Amino acid sequence: MLAETPLRRQAALRERIGALELDGLLVQSPPNNRYLTGFTGSAGLLLMRAEETVLITDFRYQAQAPREAGRVARIEVDQANLWDRLKRVLGERPSGRLGFEAHVATVRDRERLEPCASGRWQPTADLVERLRTIKDAEEVAAIRQAAALGQEALAETLPAIRVGQSEYAVAALLEAALRRRHSQWHPFPTIVASGPRAALPHAGTSERGLEAGDWLLLDFGAQVDGYCADLTRTVVVGRRADERQRQVYETVRQAQRRAIDHVRPGMAAREADLLAREVIVQRGFGDAFGHSLGHGLGLEVHEAPRVSPTAEGVLPAGSVVTIEPGIYLPGWGGVRLEDDVHIAPEGPVLLSDNRVELLELV
Repeated sequence: MLAETPLRRQAALRERIGALELDGLLVQSPPNNRYLTGFTGSAGLLLMRAEETVLITDFRYQAQAPREAGRVARIEVDQANLWDRLKRVLGERPSGRLGFEAHVATVRDRERLEPCASGRWQPTADLVERLRTIKDAEEVAAIRQAAALGQEALAETLPAIRVGQSEYAVAALLEAALRRRHSQWHPFPTIVASGPRAALPHAGTSERGLEAGDWLLLDFGAQVDGYCADLTRTVVVGRRADERQRQVYETVRQAQRRAIDHVRPGMAAREADLLAREVIVQRGFGDAFGHSLGHGLGLEVHEAPRVSPTAEGVLPAGSVVTIEPGIYLPGWGGVRLEDDVHIAPEGPVLLSDNRVELLELV
């Protein structure tokens, strides 16, 4: 990452801090710290004030932090206690009201803050996350690369799937293929759900063996330069799909297609959700689509904006979201199809391949 990128982001954050009449902000969220400085460590307190940016971390990162963030922040490494070092840094000059990330800080963190600047802490929420909603070209490229990596891993895995394999075995094949293609990690636990278990939207992968005629739902991610892709494909294993399976699958496919084709920047998020939901309701499966259409994607696999029936606000130009309608019928199974879409100023741009023709692994 070029130094200009985090410096530009820090400047935008300082404008938001100033608009709240705060003299600084303490950032604890690791994804937010990475966004603002390039620091990838798990332990860090980032103090943003008008005159400087200070990153406080521990011994584990005494070499890494200067390398990753030294061009855009002053680095303080404390061998014993980050909070004591924060107190010393704050004591270097008078500070007025300081913000902290109330949605990140624990009760224990709040207790640690008070001695650092007694009575001067102001809770804030989502200041950095709102900046992260709008992706620059480098971020979009990383998500696109992660999606391509995931698609290649899936293409390798599908021909190796057989009736009788456990869900764990399928997950192992897929995760190994992801790592061979240099996915940094799995952004969330891989979901492999077969047969009736495909009706569980967030099923945990299990030891269940695949049976002929099963649905097999694969929900997985890849990560490149910290940025996440999130994909779901549903296939039939061991024999051709029956008529009911084709009907449900085609309903989900058409719902997803309508949403991908018609989402636009500035559209109300709940209207975007309705694009797919209307198709599913009209086919009689409205009660079987109980989750939101999608969510934002970036340094975290779930971030703003939400795309749901109850979401407030609009889809901002530059955001990246998942489009993932589903139908889940208890005792029978379920279908979900998920792709990643950049809400570009000129309209939606697919970052994943949207290869969602019904696959029958026979």
